[in-house]
Amino acid sequence: MDLSTNSEEQPPKETMDLGLTMRELCWHAVTVRHQHERQVAAALQTVGVQTFVPLYPVRRRWSDRVKEIDAPLFPGYVLGRFAMPDRLKVMRTPGVVRIVGFGGVPARIGDREIDNVRLAVESKLKLGPCPHLRAGDRVRIAEGPLRGVEGTLLRDKGAVRLVIGIELLQRSIAVELEREMVLAASV
Repeated sequence: MDLSTNSEEQPPKETMDLGLTMRELCWHAVTVRHQHERQVAAALQTVGVQTFVPLYPVRRRWSDRVKEIDAPLFPGYVLGRFAMPDRLKVMRTPGVVRIVGFGGVPARIGDREIDNVRLAVESKLKLGPCPHLRAGDRVRIAEGPLRGVEGTLLRDKGAVRLVIGIELLQRSIAVELEREMVLAASV
């Protein structure tokens, strides 16, 4: 399930010291209270922030039943696209803990990383969270619904998986692939 809004409105451009425009919409990771990802995403959307909460199907067992539910791929985070002046609006949203950043400055997430995760979720291939990997082969998908997506190759018990991550969060997801879909990525 994708909790995103499509606002195509371009804000006015004002300059900032960092070489970015102050009104430039950028993706950021927002840390939220435990199990509040969907509620925070909905609240942020009501104040005009585009959000993305990638979900995946998972089977959960209770004492009386087993049920398949949609769980967040990045628990504890909502990905939001907003401009720097909107930080206060984001921070005042109920359930928001903080905006991930360094030295008090919110860190940006690249559009390409968001697009890769979005394509993986929309592909309907089997996927799920996995530990963030630093080692491994860098690969590009040559065919299928993820054609052009780059990530890290992971081999597990004969299965071939593509690991796609958001570096800032040090979180990744793994998508199961056919071996023929994978090519070495050009450097």
